[in-house]
Amino acid sequence: MSENIIGCDDDFRSEKIKEAICINAPRIYDSCSDKDCLEDLPVLLTKPGRCLIDKATSVRLNGVNVCNVAVSLQPVPFHSGFYAVDMTFYFDVSMDAFMSPNALPMPVKGLAVFSKRAVLFGSEGRVKVYTSACPDTQDGLSTMSMNCPKAVVQVAEPIALSARLTDACRVTPLPGARIPDSIMQRFGGDFVRGESDKEVLVSIGLFTIVQLERNVQMMVPSYDFCMPKKECISSSEDPCELFGSISFPTDEFFPKDCPSGSKPGCGCGRD
Repeated sequence: MSENIIGCDDDFRSEKIKEAICINAPRIYDSCSDKDCLEDLPVLLTKPGRCLIDKATSVRLNGVNVCNVAVSLQPVPFHSGFYAVDMTFYFDVSMDAFMSPNALPMPVKGLAVFSKRAVLFGSEGRVKVYTSACPDTQDGLSTMSMNCPKAVVQVAEPIALSARLTDACRVTPLPGARIPDSIMQRFGGDFVRGESDKEVLVSIGLFTIVQLERNVQMMVPSYDFCMPKKECISSSEDPCELFGSISFPTDEFFPKDCPSGSKPGCGCGRD
């Protein structure tokens, strides 16, 4: 066994292993990463935003955030153990609308939607899983779930690339999928079409990692119970005393140097 096993303390070594224990933990069976340039996504607008865009001469993209991601999992026919992961990304888009070249911009928020699919291996599970309910159900029966893998989608902060106005007739209609109520409430109302022929298109840079996990039983080395060695410190009632314990953020005021040992031409230093 390796001499570099790390437990709760950095100085644990293999000779301190007490026993091998069995745990139930998620194992990643398959994963993939993607770098997508989402070009010219139509922006859905509520009535206040639509009124501004109908009068605007240009728009500027300020930022993009991920509201939510809807994830569904379906077995792939005739491919045992493979699953299609369908993802729908909902983006909160912040823009400035300009009514004339010399006018102050007006803030506008809208929704952009993007869907994609990934096919990954998630292995097979031919059993049904029953777990105790908490709190127990009134009839005393356990909660049952099918033994399917779990799809996990990780999304980095999107990159706002550009926004532009275009003719509505040139915009590809969005799929007829219903926008979730929670997303509608975030924007404060229904999304409407404009009376003019103007629509907003945005381009977004997106980085994602998709993985399929399945709970499995694994044998792992056991050292001992991991007891915290640090005492809990209660917060001080004196705000100035608390502020005085914070180190000065030097790195926020001065750019960082190249890491020690970095080679020129690798993103730091000169070629």
